[in-house]
Amino acid sequence: MTYCLGIKVKEGLLAIADTRITTGTDTTVKKKITIEQKDNFSLFIMTSGLRSVRDKALVYFNELMETKEFNKLYKAVNAFGEQIKRVAQEDKASLEKAGFKFDLNTIIGGQLKDDEEHKLFLLYPEGNWVELGQGAPYVIIGNSGHGKAILNRILDEDSSLKLSLKTGFLSFDSTRVSSNNVDFPIDVALYRKDSFHIIEKRYEKKDLEYISTQWDEELRAALEHISEDWMDDAFKQLD
Repeated sequence: MTYCLGIKVKEGLLAIADTRITTGTDTTVKKKITIEQKDNFSLFIMTSGLRSVRDKALVYFNELMETKEFNKLYKAVNAFGEQIKRVAQEDKASLEKAGFKFDLNTIIGGQLKDDEEHKLFLLYPEGNWVELGQGAPYVIIGNSGHGKAILNRILDEDSSLKLSLKTGFLSFDSTRVSSNNVDFPIDVALYRKDSFHIIEKRYEKKDLEYISTQWDEELRAALEHISEDWMDDAFKQLD
């Protein structure tokens, strides 16, 4: 399973992805964020699904970019979607015959020269997409069941990139402690609006373990301060 999180706020974009790949009983570490940037062109791609589909679609997409230029991000998203369809035509039947579901969900974020602002898209295996906008500041692909609560409570479009990264890490950490197929290291990509420059950083467990411990302690302390008056009537019945 995978944990990939994309966040869009007014200040910019954030991407977080774990690196664990599980195949049968084997576990390896591989990047799940791909970054492409040049003059007035910055984008990142994160995927969840069959690794073979991802790798082949990326190869086709990179070849396409050698001969074609995109001035808006949605056009690049369309192009990547076409490469997924191409892989489906070539491999879907044989994969499904072998018992594998053709599956690749993709988060693409960035800003190209004619985009008025940074953009964030969720691309489905069928090649269609939705754009994340106001009221929906984040999207998770992969193991999304455990890390949404803190994002829903904290994030909005006015959140800073620092708050987004802090909240995003705690969302990942909630997923990590609840699932044995999501783990460190994590890769982080940061993009500030109109900068056309993506910063990438990898964090190992030793880098952030103390934050996880601090969060555990803060949660316990907060729970101690939650009022218990509302329980009194129920517990009186036990006496």
